[in-house]
Amino acid sequence: HPRMSTTIQALSPEAGRADTAALRAYDADALARCAADTGQPWWRRRACAEALTGRVPERRLAELISRVQDTGDVSEVRIALLGVLAERPELQPWLRHEERQRDGGYGMPEAILRARGAVGDRTAASALATLAFSPWRHRRETGEAGLDDLAARYGVEAVLAELGDARPEDRSVRVVMRQRAGEDVTDALADPDRGVAYRAQALLTDPGHLRAYLAEAPTDEAKLWAAYALHRLTEDVAETRRVYEALGRPRVEVAGLDEELRAAIVHEYGPWCEERSDPRWRIEALCTEPPPAADPAERLVRATAALTAAGLAPKPPVSCGDAHGQGDGTYDVIGYGEDDGEVHLSTLGRFAAGHDDEPAVRHALESAGFRWIDGAVGSIEVTGLGVYYFGARVPLDVRTLLFYWQD
Repeated sequence: HPRMSTTIQALSPEAGRADTAALRAYDADALARCAADTGQPWWRRRACAEALTGRVPERRLAELISRVQDTGDVSEVRIALLGVLAERPELQPWLRHEERQRDGGYGMPEAILRARGAVGDRTAASALATLAFSPWRHRRETGEAGLDDLAARYGVEAVLAELGDARPEDRSVRVVMRQRAGEDVTDALADPDRGVAYRAQALLTDPGHLRAYLAEAPTDEAKLWAAYALHRLTEDVAETRRVYEALGRPRVEVAGLDEELRAAIVHEYGPWCEERSDPRWRIEALCTEPPPAADPAERLVRATAALTAAGLAPKPPVSCGDAHGQGDGTYDVIGYGEDDGEVHLSTLGRFAAGHDDEPAVRHALESAGFRWIDGAVGSIEVTGLGVYYFGARVPLDVRTLLFYWQD
């Protein structure tokens, strides 16, 4: 109907601008036709699909289910339709079929697992636990929601019995569900998997209980997690340092990583390192003094002057984000010469590096007080310190950490 189509277009004129309340009050049959119409923009179809919650027209059911099942359709639309159709018995055989695990649509495997949880498929518990242990928040929340649906239907104990405790992801679910039930989960700080211990410390809320646990924790690592949780709650650096001193100032020793490099790296990345990082990095960042503050502008002026004096014709410095055309990081770039050479200057200290060890560039910058990071030093892996880098969350080398860029 032309008037209906025009009205739906008016209520969702462009991506991100749907009038959700008005669509939910709109004619359900017209919404269903729009959601199933592959000629419509995917974002409008998604908005219409979401507006069908609780009022899917029976006459459009088969057509909408076919859209969910079509692996060539847009994932965002399929996911929205799955959200409103998951409990329909007509969809159950498809939803539970083992081939669904290989659905390649973006976000579809997670959405299918979420739907299986919503309809009470207990065989999805293990995969949902894996999803709930993901470092990606949206994946984690999807897994947790599916597990919550199973727990609401069958009870927490039934879900935990389905999982067991052999895998870290299963123990993580157990920690979360125990804590929600009002149980003390401090014992999980001693879990052998750092991801589980990290999740446990994030759930703890009683400083007094943590102080008592420090005296009885079975391992030094558990004590470090307790100290980290305590600092999170109190922000008492002096107390954290007392624990650090009592434990003998524990730290991760990295061969070849001298104190200047170490201080720059630990104070840049220790505060936000990945969950499975060694807690010694976190505590060291809290309890040691950061490197002296430097003047970024002065550093660039000094480097430019040194390159100019060496006859290298430096270009105006730019941030690494500007050099790449997007993103940000921890270094600036100075191009030089007619062959598009460039040197990188870290914002974390007096560190400089180039794509090759051009002797003239290196000599000019070292003479101006910079420290050249060559291939040997740059390749040192900083073990135990997980840092997010283009989708990975693993320890990086010195070169990447000092001259870090993320789009």
